[in-house]
Amino acid sequence: MGRHQRAETSGLISFILCLMVAAVSMTVFMDNASAIWLVTRRVFIVGSGVVALCGVLSFIVGYSRRSKSLTLGQGWWVPIRRIVEIIALSVVYAATIFLSIYALLSIMNDMMGVRIFSGYIPWVCGIFAGVAGYITFVQADLMDAKTIASLLPLFVMAGVSTAGLTTDDPYWWHNNFSQLGDRTTFAARMFNSTLILAGICIVIISYFAISELRATHRMRLAWSRAHRPAPQIDDAPQASGEVAHFSMRTILLTALLICSGIAFIGIGSFRYSPHPILHNVFARGLPGIMCILLIGLPWLAPQLSRAMYVISDLGIVLCAVAGFVWLEGANTLTNVEALAGLIFLGWFIVFSRQIAAIEADRVQAQMVYIQSSSESPHRDDPLMVESRLAADQ
Repeated sequence: MGRHQRAETSGLISFILCLMVAAVSMTVFMDNASAIWLVTRRVFIVGSGVVALCGVLSFIVGYSRRSKSLTLGQGWWVPIRRIVEIIALSVVYAATIFLSIYALLSIMNDMMGVRIFSGYIPWVCGIFAGVAGYITFVQADLMDAKTIASLLPLFVMAGVSTAGLTTDDPYWWHNNFSQLGDRTTFAARMFNSTLILAGICIVIISYFAISELRATHRMRLAWSRAHRPAPQIDDAPQASGEVAHFSMRTILLTALLICSGIAFIGIGSFRYSPHPILHNVFARGLPGIMCILLIGLPWLAPQLSRAMYVISDLGIVLCAVAGFVWLEGANTLTNVEALAGLIFLGWFIVFSRQIAAIEADRVQAQMVYIQSSSESPHRDDPLMVESRLAADQ
């Protein structure tokens, strides 16, 4: 069997194991838990946690089993860095699975009713855990930047939707999104937790994106020095050779991406009522960071396509128009915030997929190099820069 077929087969085994573990765990919990823990929302929290745990364990096993970095052969720093990267990716998967499963359980409960649905919870959680185990194991074995980027909107939409549906303030949207999280209720905690996790995930994904830009840059320099044609990216200026002031551009791009993630974390961590100043610093600072990042993108990341720059400028224009309409009194601040948040998250997903496309072009060029090379390439060959996300590193 080839690599992909082995990954699918191992994923099926993970499906069965996760299904049985989650079903048995939830059955034992519901048979032995005290009455206060059998409240619907707490049961859903436990069930979502069990499913998330199964999915994350499946991911760790699938991602670590072929890794060549978890030894001391390359020094002590390499395995430590790899462990930190595995933990970071696990956080992304745990957040996505937990919030998505909680939203699904809530929807199913509303459709079937508490009395009927409670009897199905152990096996429903088991099926969800099996699916999560299967998907995470296969994705771990075939990990790339596009996979990571596709996870971000899932739990953001799941968390915000669940918070909006469970809030006891049906008129929160008349004001702004801060009002949805400006309470001590379950819905407010769900909303704030979603923002915090979204910020953490943005920081984590940014780390891998910047790592890929650096890896591609190193390979292009090595390619140029070896007098080989560098991989070309459509419409990208300076597609080969050295980008002027690359380190400075990368540092600034990293700082802006991390600051945007920190802004999400700050908005969720500091509710408006007890911390109005801190909340406004993060909430009002995020649009400023977005503007600088999107407008300065052609200089910060010249490796991207021109279409990406046009999309970034269009996003700024749409937010500006929405803000002007709000100032005229023809729109709500909630709509403006929702539009800005969706545009930024959508832009971030497209940005990550652009990075993934750059990685795919680099890997394809390296495959051509391997086939044309008269000698077997070595891992320390500068022309053979590896992907930071690859499971076998």
